[in-house]
Amino acid sequence: MQFDDDADLDTSEVRDVRGSRVPGGRATIGGGVIGLIALVLGVLFGVGPDQLGLSSGGDEPVAGASSVAQVDQSCRKGSDANARDDCRIVAVVNSLQDYWRTEYARRGGTYGPAKTVLFSRQVGTACGSATSAVGPFYCPGDRQVYLDLGFFDELRTTFGSSGGPFAQAYVVAHEYGHHIQNLMGTLSRAQDGRTGANSNAVRVELQADCYAGVWARHATSSPDDRTGRPLLTTLTDADIRDGLDAAAAVGDDRIQEKFQGRVTPESWTHGSAAQRQQWFHEGYRTGDMARCNTFR
Repeated sequence: MQFDDDADLDTSEVRDVRGSRVPGGRATIGGGVIGLIALVLGVLFGVGPDQLGLSSGGDEPVAGASSVAQVDQSCRKGSDANARDDCRIVAVVNSLQDYWRTEYARRGGTYGPAKTVLFSRQVGTACGSATSAVGPFYCPGDRQVYLDLGFFDELRTTFGSSGGPFAQAYVVAHEYGHHIQNLMGTLSRAQDGRTGANSNAVRVELQADCYAGVWARHATSSPDDRTGRPLLTTLTDADIRDGLDAAAAVGDDRIQEKFQGRVTPESWTHGSAAQRQQWFHEGYRTGDMARCNTFR
């Protein structure tokens, strides 16, 4: 996975609040077993912590500036994205929004962008307060993706993913899949309270995986709005395998077998490892979001 070294990154699409404090200082959940359960429930779920039942009740946004280097100071060029995780996220977000903006225009619509918020430990959102244990999520209330970069270590060490830059890109692309669902009015279908292999919750997750694959198919040919050249220049078969491996690592069956020693399909909320790989691959193979109808 390689970005154009000379490309300019648009850091306005990423808000870096690492090191900031949530107003009131209240954590959403504790660590240990509770934190692990929250991570299992929340990873790539795509909804805010209040909808997961994990909010502490605080719903104010993070205030103040980060105490660490901001991405707008450090992430200027594609070469930075090829060298740093946080800059890579900026570039992935830029690429995702370039593609979806173009796709919406092709369909005669107008794309409403979504920022990504990089945070550490805990964050306040329009969907409530959350800690890093919740995992990456999309908040439909403020149309933002929330991500603690430490999750990528968890993906590799706790969930057994092979890791790699495109595994990170897959996670972000999945969350932007939820943003597309929110814009199209389909995200709310996951909020009927039901679980299980055939539930709407699972179908929404699999569709977001498929949308991630659609973006991946077009990422190296979709032009940057400012330069007319693709920001992402190289995506190899090995990168796609890393993405498929990450998708499998967060399948409900894999997670349940690892953490509870048995598989209980009636409680699934994301789909099996095979399903998640299948739908990502379907999006990548066809490059057509119309082929991502998981509700059929």
